[in-house]
Amino acid sequence: MKLHYYPETDSLYIEFTAAPGAETREVSDGLNVDLDADGAVVGFDIDRASQRLDLSTLEAEALPLRSLKAG
Repeated sequence: MKLHYYPETDSLYIEFTAAPGAETREVSDGLNVDLDADGAVVGFDIDRASQRLDLSTLEAEALPLRSLKAG
């Protein structure tokens, strides 16, 4: 899973898999879900992320991580 923040559009993309998206559905205003060809979730796109979320902190609890990268 990867988090991508795009300051120029103030959007946060949460990527669950690197599979290509085949369809995007709007779940609610400013929240879109990308689906692959089989209908599985590829990722979520959150518009106006800095207004909706606290982007200053990232916490993870009890994840079975093999690696952790920060950039």
